Amino acid sequence: MKQVQDRLLSFVIPVFNEEATLRDLHSGIVDAAESMGRGFEIIFVDDGSGDGSPTILRDLCRNHPHTRAILLAVNRGKATALDIGFRHVQGNIIITMDADLQDDPAEIERFVDTLEEGYDLVSGWKTVRRDPWHKTIPSKLFNFAVRLVCGISIHDVNCGFKAYSRRAVSELSLYGELHRFVPVFVANAGGKITEIPIEHQPRRHGHSKYGLRRLPKGLFDLLTVVLTTRYLKRPMHFFGWFGLLSSSVGGAMLTYLATLWILGERPIGNRPLLFYGLLFVVVGVQLLSLGLLAELINKFGHQIDPGIMLEKVGFDGDPDSLPAANI
Repeated sequence: MKQVQDRLLSFVIPVFNEEATLRDLHSGIVDAAESMGRGFEIIFVDDGSGDGSPTILRDLCRNHPHTRAILLAVNRGKATALDIGFRHVQGNIIITMDADLQDDPAEIERFVDTLEEGYDLVSGWKTVRRDPWHKTIPSKLFNFAVRLVCGISIHDVNCGFKAYSRRAVSELSLYGELHRFVPVFVANAGGKITEIPIEHQPRRHGHSKYGLRRLPKGLFDLLTVVLTTRYLKRPMHFFGWFGLLSSSVGGAMLTYLATLWILGERPIGNRPLLFYGLLFVVVGVQLLSLGLLAELINKFGHQIDPGIMLEKVGFDGDPDSLPAANI
């Protein structure tokens, strides 16, 4: 069984209103996997689509034994869809792709070959983006910020076309929009990561669901990632530095004013500097208190709400005992 798992490819495809592309994408993945002579399974996770995507997925599952689908009752985001899909894979090589056909299934073999060189994550690098400026410019700014802050060399962190080892997937717990930081999480867990250039296909159907509005969210998520990776076990080192800096600035202001008062330069109660000094001290104390509270908690966990699943199609029994597909 171990040898079967080593050869089995597990595809996890998040879906949201992609009824026009699903059949072509499915056909492309099947052709690519069969040409490699490997067993495979395809797991679609429909993220509360409002179009005909669920109907198409049910039909694909009925007609193809290697295809499965998980249908969520409501939209919970790409990260949650991926996380749920990862919990149901059987193979030791997991591949994720976007469902909009901008990722070419013909490149799957290159991902698998590179991963088997000893990597835990192979990320696609769309060297030439086939997207409008209001999507490409925020993406470049975001990728630059992630490389600068997190210290990884991946050029296209947010590319949905990736290949993972099972070990890498087992270390992930995704929610919100943290799927954009998967290379950071894998590298932080000690995994070996790399990227390969890929062809980015122009969108043939539908429209992009992302744009400039994601940039502020991405910056907030970046702060979350820094806290939950670099400072997870030592939160006081993060909050403490800011608290100490703020308290020191406020303390210096108040010391200066106290010195003036002693020297007879009065009154000081009507000086704006007094209020700024008090503000900096109060903020500093609050940050230090927050750091101490975080140290006391010092736990981090995430649990998927099981109530968001609407339907599973093509699964027999518990995910851990699912039969190998197409072997």
